[in-house]
Amino acid sequence: MRTKTFTAAALLAAASLTLTACGSGDDAGSPVTVVSEDASSQQAATVLDKPFDKPDLVLTDTQGEKYDLREETAGKPTLIYFGYTNCPDVCPLTMNNIAVAKKQLPQAEQDELRVVFVTSDPERDTPAALGKWLKGIDPQVVGLTGDFDTIQAGARTLGISIEPATKDKNGKVVSTHGTQVVAFSPKTDKGYVLYGEDATVDDYTEDLPELIKGEKP
Repeated sequence: MRTKTFTAAALLAAASLTLTACGSGDDAGSPVTVVSEDASSQQAATVLDKPFDKPDLVLTDTQGEKYDLREETAGKPTLIYFGYTNCPDVCPLTMNNIAVAKKQLPQAEQDELRVVFVTSDPERDTPAALGKWLKGIDPQVVGLTGDFDTIQAGARTLGISIEPATKDKNGKVVSTHGTQVVAFSPKTDKGYVLYGEDATVDDYTEDLPELIKGEKP
């Protein structure tokens, strides 16, 4: 696996360098998508020498039930991604890459792995909307929504920047969010591996067996 080592503090400082602005409108025009990344970042995976703490988030799942992230994923290999269902490109690509790779695992390991999708656009991503969208990707994915400020604060603890959705001059809704996937160890519940948006199905397929065991890829 293509890896590099970074400090969590450095990633927090550089969080604003990895943002995707995704837009969608009701008209037939093309969505607005602008991607900006740190030019020095050319690897799919970053192994952190000082892992992140798991965000202390209590949100709402696709069944409308309270979901305590730390409690529900304790001791489980966990991947967390912040995005939104109306995203035209990066979000569905990332989630589909993970879903395809996950299907290569034995069923017991698929059931053990927790993949959590936290919306960056809670105004539109209701529990029902999240559930419908995720069902077409992987019904086992946990979809979470809630108060934007709470979600934004949780993302920030992982060095992930998200901004409130806005409309551009053409009326298209634009949501800006970080594109990182953070992997948490079942041994420590710490986020020790980070994936950029260039991570492929092959990258995840190769790494997931190690991540599930809490090992470095």
